[in-house]
Amino acid sequence: MKRTAIALSLLALGLPAAHAKDVVVKIGHVAPLTGPISHLGKDNEYGARLAIEEANAKGITIGGAKVKFELMAEDDQADPRTGTTVAQRLADASVKGVVGHLNSGTTIPASRIYEQAGIPVITPSATNPKYTQQGYKVTFRVIANDIQQGAAVGRFAVEKLKAKRIAIIDDRTAYGQGLADQVANIAKAIGATVVSREYTTDKATDFLAILTKIKATQPDVIFYGGMDAQGGPMLRQMKQLAINAKFLTGDGGCTPEIIKLAGDAISDNAYCTQAGLPADKLAGGDAFKKKFKERFGAEVQIYSPYSYDATWALIEAMKAADSTEPAKYLPALKRLSYQGLTGPIAFDDKGDLKKGVVTVFAYKGGKWEPVEVVQ
Repeated sequence: MKRTAIALSLLALGLPAAHAKDVVVKIGHVAPLTGPISHLGKDNEYGARLAIEEANAKGITIGGAKVKFELMAEDDQADPRTGTTVAQRLADASVKGVVGHLNSGTTIPASRIYEQAGIPVITPSATNPKYTQQGYKVTFRVIANDIQQGAAVGRFAVEKLKAKRIAIIDDRTAYGQGLADQVANIAKAIGATVVSREYTTDKATDFLAILTKIKATQPDVIFYGGMDAQGGPMLRQMKQLAINAKFLTGDGGCTPEIIKLAGDAISDNAYCTQAGLPADKLAGGDAFKKKFKERFGAEVQIYSPYSYDATWALIEAMKAADSTEPAKYLPALKRLSYQGLTGPIAFDDKGDLKKGVVTVFAYKGGKWEPVEVVQ
């Protein structure tokens, strides 16, 4: 009789009554967990998983019941069609929120599924502005977008690297092309000339034909909009062709992995950006990196601190609303304001982070070293 009464009280609060002391709340996470950028996908998943484990260790109570959060991790293979398939799978599983996706090209089409299901989704790494410009109510991000990052890249190339002639390559994904467009627009607006605009794919490994064409234009800087899996081989082939232009790329290539892939072809002429602060520049960043390494046996790649914060943003909104039901905590998520690992977490009316920053890195001494932070 007592157990029945407890179950009825849980149902009245909008919580499942599977267990009176341990209400399971599923949170989805989506990223490429297989394929050439799976190291980035796992990095994001680990950040979310660490947040879930810490939340469970705290014994959080919502709606009068102790909550156990459970991460439901899905692999979208960095493929838009697969992305919508796994988004529907999460919706059908009645997850209460989603962290993801990693890529803009999967995040944007998947967001329609979450909007239809009314499930809040926070991306820790998709930077294409279109994601939050669709008029959806459930879409959020915890990093700067490509308008901010593209401006930082373009200005750095022209004002700091003194580039007058810039060649641009992108991988034709929503992320790569979107960022490249922003870089081109800013660079031209402040006096540089885009001498070549070339395209590849996010599956390619041979860039010799493209780079041969670019070499003839004598660029000061080559900007690549895409991921590290292509950026590493591209650097090798630049060296093979004796191209002396500086190499600049965005957050998709601003990883330890691109250094491994490029080998001795990467030099002090290489630069990259991240839409946020590096982990070791965050308050609590060193402690996070230590916990991360101890728990998963891996180094932080890029955005695990941001997936950590995205997960906590969902949980904090649930706590504020005293409900795990999306319709009830979504207003609290829109009003959310708290100090996360990566900085202040608060969203504008579109769901973008209010105070996004961009960090520029230079390759020095075998690793990426931050050289400038753009507010």
